[in-house]
Formats: sequence, structure tokens, C-alpha cells
Amino acid sequence: MTSENTHLVLVDGSGFIFRAFFAIRHMSNPEGVPVNAVYGFTNMLMQLMREHEGQPMAVIFDAGRRTFRNDIYPDYKAHRPEPPEDLRPQFDLIRQATDQFGIPAIELPGWEADDLLATYARLVVEQGGSCTIISSDKDLMQLIRPGVSLKDPMKQKPIGLAEVEAKFGVTPDKVVDVQALMGDSTDNVPGVPGIGPKGAAQLINEYGSLDAVLAAAPGMKPSKRRQNLIDHAEGARISRQLVLLADDVAVPVPVDELRPRGEPDAETLRSWLESMGFSSILQRMGFGGKARHPAQRRPDASPASASAEAQEAGDIPRSDAPFGPYETVTDRETLARWIEAAQAAGRVAVDTETTGLNARTAEIVGLSLAVAPGKACYVPFRHEGTLEAPVGEQLDVKETLEQLAPLMADDAVLKIFQNAKYDLTILRQAGLDVIAPLDDTMLLSYAQSAGAHGQGMDELSRLHLGHTPIPYDEVTGTGRNRIPFTQVPLDKATAYAAEDADVTLRLWEVLRVTLPRQKATALYEEMERPLITVLERMEEAGIRVDADELRRLSEDFASRMAEMEQGIYDRAGRPFNIGSPKQLGEILFDEMGISGGKRTKTGAWGTDSRVLEELAEQGHDLPTAILNWRRLAKLKSTYADALLKLMDPKTQRVHTTFQMTTTTTGRLSSNEPNLQNIPIRTEEGARIRQAFVAAPGHKLLSADYSQIELRLLAHVAQIEPLLDAFRHGQDIHARTASEVFGIPLEEMDPLTRRRAKAINFGIIYGISAFGLARQLQVPQGEAKRYIEAYFERYPGIRDYMEKMKEEAREKGYVLTPFGRRCYVPGITAKQAAQRSYAERQAINAPLQGGAADIIKKAMIRLSGRLAGTGLKARMLLQVHDELLFEVPEEEAGETAALVKEVMESVAELDVALSVETGLGQNWAEAH
Repeated sequence: MTSENTHLVLVDGSGFIFRAFFAIRHMSNPEGVPVNAVYGFTNMLMQLMREHEGQPMAVIFDAGRRTFRNDIYPDYKAHRPEPPEDLRPQFDLIRQATDQFGIPAIELPGWEADDLLATYARLVVEQGGSCTIISSDKDLMQLIRPGVSLKDPMKQKPIGLAEVEAKFGVTPDKVVDVQALMGDSTDNVPGVPGIGPKGAAQLINEYGSLDAVLAAAPGMKPSKRRQNLIDHAEGARISRQLVLLADDVAVPVPVDELRPRGEPDAETLRSWLESMGFSSILQRMGFGGKARHPAQRRPDASPASASAEAQEAGDIPRSDAPFGPYETVTDRETLARWIEAAQAAGRVAVDTETTGLNARTAEIVGLSLAVAPGKACYVPFRHEGTLEAPVGEQLDVKETLEQLAPLMADDAVLKIFQNAKYDLTILRQAGLDVIAPLDDTMLLSYAQSAGAHGQGMDELSRLHLGHTPIPYDEVTGTGRNRIPFTQVPLDKATAYAAEDADVTLRLWEVLRVTLPRQKATALYEEMERPLITVLERMEEAGIRVDADELRRLSEDFASRMAEMEQGIYDRAGRPFNIGSPKQLGEILFDEMGISGGKRTKTGAWGTDSRVLEELAEQGHDLPTAILNWRRLAKLKSTYADALLKLMDPKTQRVHTTFQMTTTTTGRLSSNEPNLQNIPIRTEEGARIRQAFVAAPGHKLLSADYSQIELRLLAHVAQIEPLLDAFRHGQDIHARTASEVFGIPLEEMDPLTRRRAKAINFGIIYGISAFGLARQLQVPQGEAKRYIEAYFERYPGIRDYMEKMKEEAREKGYVLTPFGRRCYVPGITAKQAAQRSYAERQAINAPLQGGAADIIKKAMIRLSGRLAGTGLKARMLLQVHDELLFEVPEEEAGETAALVKEVMESVAELDVALSVETGLGQNWAEAH
């Protein structure tokens, strides 16, 4: 591969995967696994093989999310969302597709695909050849030069000097400097605040390079830009390290071995295409025949395949009605017709358009109704219009909701929502109090498919309807050009908003049919749907915070951080920017000479938390001090300062939002503020909890399930010693220590009990010997002996763990004791790390999910019991295994007894549930 005629084709596989996934509607193979991205990728390979016949080709993939850039800048790509659940199982299949066509699939841990592309491009040019990179990724434009070209696979057009200059305003050799100045919000590259693409290009063209710009900054005319260049010079230099592609990677396949391919094995390829169900590709490749029918799939494979089977069998009334056009309603007479149509249909899908995502602070802008597939309308209330597109008459919010009130309260008409809790809050704040009965398509899906895919409307629409709804960005614009929804012209607003109601109704038709087939009816009817109103009331109640205490806490944290900083400077021998990874690395490894450091590819030392924890374990003081400073800084910003900003000044309360569908196990999560991650056993965590207080004349009541996941483990795995210990009220950790280490209970010492406690809880999460060794600060061999002794004494636990892993591999999900399916993506992954993580999920999900089911049951039952007894307690928070109430002082004892009785009796296990209650003026006292 060294001749001048050699032309290497390099395919940016990772970049294409996401584009194929979102470009092609949902498809499943005969086993029910999503394959839309695989299909798009396979088509691309076929096309490229035709276009570049006889030329060597390789497909380059990302090996993982963490690379050397995270050592330079820990927040690099930190805010990128996880891949869609429907895409995850397709990564391995896409690598299979590459292998089936006889094309090398290349990846390397610690490096991005872009770095491998850069290295191969350099190598082939140095050997006298040339290459074409198949990608439209802007980050690869820096590689364009004689011998290296770029081609957009979607638009089928080359990307050359003209395209680069149009994109960045500079030639390819200056792209990195421009990117370093402007930053990149997608990858979390900081850049210099206030400098965009045009400003960055102007500076680089004027001064020639990033270094020249930064050197000239002090002499520039005083301005905000000048000051930002001075203040953020280090950030720009770090950004350059992040965006500069490494072209000296030790590639796993030498460039000389990338020779022209032979023909793929026809029968092997045919068999694989049939297994994917790609009939059209089989025919285009001349194989003839056709793949197995899509309905020939394992019946319990996934909720998506269950939906597809039902639709193919004609059991689901999947409508062919077009999505639109829809009607804009601007008078009461027309609205009356829609209300009559809803009453006649006996169901209506409802969706609101608002000014924001926080239901407590957002205002309603309009409302959509759908009474049948393709029959939907939009009722605008607060559209402002523009000079170019003025808005005519609109209905009054109050009058319209009064007109809708009888329909919303009509027991004979089902109201259907997607994320009902949000819309109910919006409508009730606007004056519509009674909305029943109702269904929620988001929860209908979640009850059947927790962990299998996301539960957003757009994703569900693609999955079940094969339809991609109009994106929000399409009607409002993006970035600086985004307009509020109130300014969207009514024709566009109607098309967008009414489609949401239409999609919601069609989803309901699909998901209601699959609910019993997935054996999820009881879960939805008895747990998920009733919880909507419980959580809505909790969010409305909020919890009171002591603003003065928060200010004192913030000042105390700031003071302690300042003291820490001085101590850090003393240990380091000089002041430095503690938040700068580069400066910290120079202090630790260059100036202090600490051994064990590793340089990143750019030459900077790695200083992320993992590195610092390892150094701290070796007894080094400075890394320990840095970790403590970072922990305190996070608590200050996340709680002490953030709670003050989130507090309603009128009520002195914060109102968290509970998320019902974001976890695989059924657990609730919360945001604004996130109250799930307050440290429980630290002094700072207790201080934060002290700031959550009861209203005057009230107390906070905490009710916490004791060791619920261990009790569930004893129940589901039928571990007799654990069952016996719980039945007799023994100290479970002391009993475990006695069983495992052969020490009589009366001779138990605290250290041995602590080790048994770590094993008890660690086993639930699939802890490794390495993890246990770090936690107990013992040699790894010793930790391994502890785990082996544990399994020898409790072989039933190992049997349970293997059973759960096998069940997940066979079905794709595991079940909680109450029948919730918890899907486990990655359980059959080829990559050991991904597979091991999925196996730990399979072990823990029935226990964590079972605990989530129990506390949800308790919340629903308590809501009714408290109301029925006339007690005035209000449920405020749910955090893991704990419920927090605000109760009148005179009712505190009676309420605590009732709460304990209900929570302990809500489920029947082979061991009794135990609840600990506490009362206090603040959360710390009560917990």
C-alpha cells in the first residue's frame, strides 16, 4: 500500500450511525431488535463498495466515550446525553455488518474515531497515496489538504476549501485556532465567552494564529472581548488541545494491511441479511428469495415488537389517516363542535402549549384536542404575532376553560395525555380543576418498557407509528434566532401543536392494546396512573427552606473553601488555579515529583477524580485536599446557592419536579432541585438537610424503609440465614459477619461488622473484588476472599445472580417481584465492560425496582388513608426509600403511627417490612 496510485477510503462509522438512526423510521429484525440504523448503514456500505470498487476501505468507530481529552478537561462531552435506548443494541450489529462485507472495522480505546482518521490520513499521504474520508463532521475539516479529501455521505458531495471557508471563514490549517476561540457547546469545549464563528475567524485572519491573538490581547482596544481574551486565555489553549486531532496514534491495523477487499462470502452474507430481515437489500444484491416475515419474532422480545406484531395481525387500529391538515379554533361556536365530537367519540387527546418547561412557572399559550386519527385542532390563547404575520381574534383562556370544564369532568369521556402530570398542573393553574378520567401514553409505555427506550412523544411516535413529528426547532428556530412560541404564526403553531394531540391519540390506540399482552395492566392501573395526582399534589405543596440558614451555609462553605485553598497552596508551595487541570498536574508531578502520574497525548498530566483518588489512597495530602475542596464546591453550588435561587419568595418553599419515567427500575427522580443526591452520612449533608424546615406549628415526619433491598434479596433468592435473621430482628450485618467469618454474634467487633455491611450492600450492586478492596481499604486478594466466603456461605445468592443474568440474556429484561419489566440493554454486548455493567443491572434491577414499587404503593395508599382519616399531614418528598411529610404538631404522633402501619403492610414478603420514623423541626432532625 505504498504506491502513488493507492487511494484509501476511510469511513467515519460513528458519525454515520446517528445520522442513519434519525433519518430512518423504526425497523425491527425478526427477533424484535431495532435495526433502522443498521439498515441505513448497510445501504451506505453497499453504495460505497460500488463507488470505490477495488480500493482499500476501512470503517472507523469510537471505542467508548472516555478518551485522553477527558484527562485534559474532565467536562469534555460531559453533558452529552446517553445514546437513545433504541440505538444501543444496534452498535454491535453495525460492526457485524462491516465484518460481513469484508471491511475492517477499526477502533481503539482511549481515542476518538476522528484521531484514527487523522492518523491514517497522515500515514497514507506520507507513503505517497491519498485518501477520502466519508463524513460531514466539521471537526474533520482541519484534515483537508493535498491528498486528503472529505465527502458528505448524505449529500453525496465533496467538502473542499470553499466549503471549509464558508463554514469557518478560514482555510483548513486555521480551523483548529478558530474552534479554540469559539468553543463548541455540543462537545462542551469552553472557548472564549462572547466570541462566535465570525469573530473568531476575524481574529485569526487578522493576527494569524491563536497564540498571536492571545499575545496581542493586552494591547487591544479596551472592550469586553479584549477582557474575555485575557481572562480566558488558558481556556482557549485547553480548547485547542481538545479540538486538535491527534495524528500519531498507534493504529491497531497498520496502513499497509488495508488492502483491496475480496468478495464477501455470499452464503454467510445472505444468512446475515436474512437474520436482519433486509428483504430489499437481498433482492438488490441478487440473492432473490425473501427474509423471514417480521412477525416471526420471539413473543417476549420487546414492547416494540409486540406492538408491531399486533399491528401486522390487524389487532391494533393503526390508522392510515394523514397527519393534518388541522383546524385553528378562534371562536366559541367552532370549539363547541369539537366538544360535541369528543363527547360522541368518548375520548379526547389533550395537549398544552406553554411558555416554558417548568409547569409551576409556565403560562398556557394554547391547547390542542384530537378526537380521531387525523382529526385535531389547536385553540390559541396568547399568540402575539409579528408585524409581518399579525394574529387575529383568539379565545380568552378563562372563558375557554369554563366552556371545556364539563367535558373535562365528564366520566363518559376519557382524557388522554402524554406526560399528564405536566398538563394537569398547567390546566389547574389556569383554572381547570377537575380532569377525569384520564390516561397517560407516557406511563402506558413506561409500564411496559422501562429501560427499553425513551418515553418521549417523538421517540414513541417513531417507534410505534413510524412517524416523526414536526420538531420544535422547526417552528421556533434555534440559537439566537429562536422565537418564543407566542410569536409562532398560527398556521405553523396549529400544524405543530395539533399534531402532538393527534400523535398522542394514536399512541394510546397502540399502547392500550399491548398493555395486557405485556402483562402490565395491573402495574399501570394500580401504580403508575394513580401516582400522577399524588405527585402533582406533592409538587404543589413544596417544602419550606430556611433562607437564612442557606446563606449561612453558603458563607460557611465559602469560608471553609478559602481555608482549604490556603492549605492547598501551602502544600503545593505556591498559589495556583485549583480549577485548572493543567496547573494542578504541573504542581503534582513536575514540581512535587509525585510518582504514578500519566501524561495525556498532548503532554499534559491527567488530574481527574480517579487519578486524585488513587493518589489519595497512597497517602498524598494534596490530592486529598483537592478532592475535599471539589466536593465542598459542588455542594455549595448545587444546594446552598441553588436552593436560594429556586425558592419561591412568597411561600419560602422549593418545588421539585418528580420525573416518573427516567429510570430503568421504576424509581422516581427529581430535578430543580434534585433532592436525590444529598449526602446522607456526612456532616455537610446533615447541614443541608437542616435548611429544609417545617412550617410554623408543624413538624417534619420522616418515614424510611429499613434495609428494604436486603429484605427483597432474602425474599426473592430465599436465603434462609438472611430470612431467619430478619424474622428474629437480628442485626443483619452482624449475622452476616458471623455466618461468613465464623465469629459468634456476642464476640462481634465493629470492624468485622463494617466489612460484612459493605459486602451485603455491595453484592446487591454486583461489586467486584477491586471495588470492595477500595471501599474497605484492604488488598484486592483479601477482598476477593471475603466475597468467595460470602458466596460459600450463601450459595443461593450466587444462584440468584446467575439466574437474573441468564433471564436478562434470554428475554432482554428482568422482573421485579411485582411484575415490572426492567429492560437491560447491552446484556449480550461483545464488549466486556458494557456486558459486565448490564449484568450488574440485571442483578440489582429486581431489588431496586421492587423497592421502588413498594414505596409507590405506599404513597398511593397513604394518600387515601390520610384523606380518609381527616389528618392534615401533607406528603412532601420521596427520596429513595424515604417519605417526608409536614404534619401539624398536635397530629404528629397519630400520623407517624398511621404512616408506619401503612408502609409496613403495603406488600407481603417472606420477611416483614420495617419502617423507621422520626420527627423534627427540620429534615436532619427527622431523618
